[in-house]
Amino acid sequence: MALFSLLIAVLIERLKFIPKFMQLDSMFAWYRAHFFTEDLLRSKSGIWLALLFPALSVLVLQWVISGWLFGLPSLLLWTVIAALCLTHQAVREKFKQYMQAACRGDLEACYLHAKALDYQTCLDSVSAAELGARVGQLAAWLNYRYYGAIAFYLIILGPAGVMFYCTARYFADLEEETPLPLPPNLMFALDWLPSRVVSLGYALSGHFASAFGRWRELAFKWDSMPNRIVAEVALAAEALPERSGAPVCVRSTLALLALSKRNFILILTALAILTIFGLVQ
Repeated sequence: MALFSLLIAVLIERLKFIPKFMQLDSMFAWYRAHFFTEDLLRSKSGIWLALLFPALSVLVLQWVISGWLFGLPSLLLWTVIAALCLTHQAVREKFKQYMQAACRGDLEACYLHAKALDYQTCLDSVSAAELGARVGQLAAWLNYRYYGAIAFYLIILGPAGVMFYCTARYFADLEEETPLPLPPNLMFALDWLPSRVVSLGYALSGHFASAFGRWRELAFKWDSMPNRIVAEVALAAEALPERSGAPVCVRSTLALLALSKRNFILILTALAILTIFGLVQ
């Protein structure tokens, strides 16, 4: 069920079948505006309710429809939740704008769009080549957040688990603008294991010798930040091109994007093998 629903969800996401108002961030914005006041969200009980309610609702729905019509409603639920959790058109649009600016040679626009993707990092003083490498690392991290982690939680915990991850990710991103009493290190805890699993996939999908050494160095330190593990292992796994027909500020980005695609194919292959042997439903 996990394999089929994930494949259909990826197809739906790629073909952009889901309109903007039905995408997950739009639905979470509606959920936040209609169910919670700002005062409620700023309380510990309110933020826990906001985090748990979507996942618990999905869990109850799973239990209610379990066994109906030979499992077809359950399969539909898995597919719908997977498709919703994979939608991230806003991020894709920002990345597309960066790539378009690079292709037309507008370096200043590249810096502006790179800042929109990663507002926490100062990029003013980096060279065009270094900008490409940093955006490539960011692409690997975004690929993890919107594909790798989604696949991991869908496989391990099912629709309710992946819904909780996406809810926590939404409110954690929202906290950058509006302070919320989220549990300390919530996203660190949620990303701790999947970031290590997905970054190992980067090592297996690229230059294993150098990447595995970096993965082993970071993965066995319990306090290594998930984004650092993913970004640095991805950079070690892919040889960045010195010569290419592409602009300098996008060469490394394209190389790391190709690595991310190979890694996701590896995840799907591993899931298919686990499904064949009956280890995953």
